[in-house]
Amino acid sequence: MERHYKSDENTKKMIELKNVCKTYIMGEGVTVNALQGLSMHVNEGEHISILGPSGSGKSTLLHMMGLLDKPTSGKICLDGHCTEEMSDDERAYIRGKKIGFVFQTFNLIPSLTALENVMLPMMIYNAPREEREERAMELLTQLGMENRAGHKPSQLSGGQRQRVAIARALANDPPIILADEPTGNLDSKTSTEVVEIFDDLHRRGKTLIVVTHDEGIAGCADRVIKIKDGRVLEEERLVKRRKRTYGSKD
Repeated sequence: MERHYKSDENTKKMIELKNVCKTYIMGEGVTVNALQGLSMHVNEGEHISILGPSGSGKSTLLHMMGLLDKPTSGKICLDGHCTEEMSDDERAYIRGKKIGFVFQTFNLIPSLTALENVMLPMMIYNAPREEREERAMELLTQLGMENRAGHKPSQLSGGQRQRVAIARALANDPPIILADEPTGNLDSKTSTEVVEIFDDLHRRGKTLIVVTHDEGIAGCADRVIKIKDGRVLEEERLVKRRKRTYGSKD
């Protein structure tokens, strides 16, 4: 399928990083430069894959884009809002409204049911319980999990837990979805199903950013950004999107 892109000048930037550095102090004078002057942007409605080996800085980059951590230096803008002067509460508020997160380890609350896990993000914005339940069940139904709404994470398979995690990420209808190795703990068949869910979200207009070390998953994106040693190594725009290769027999 051919994809046609507007020029950057005519496209809204949902996330923009300018000369972002992140240094971790490990103790005894040891420092790790996880990001080194990294600059990039993500346009509205794009599907981006961030590809790199273990230790390349890709998860740190995702945490920066998702406002889960602050850079040592540099500037991060989210949907036109520059974040460096924001308080922690302001960052948490805009993060909850603008971004949904999907993690490799699912990060579900073990003591809560699938329905309650999906309802949780809506509590931050004081949505009425009836509204939260209705929205959570709607999302679980969309993801084929309506019959597991009352199950706790320990009663679900890895693929089912990831579907619940995706539903939770969509709870506040954020325009941006950030996924960190979302298929890392799944088998090939289930991984393919999760990738197809992400592709459907992208078709619905979500801006999608997926961190991965798997080139098959990366190849499903509009644009691949390869990073190494905390820097952008190269960037490739995939004008003609390939047929899914992850888990396929082609």
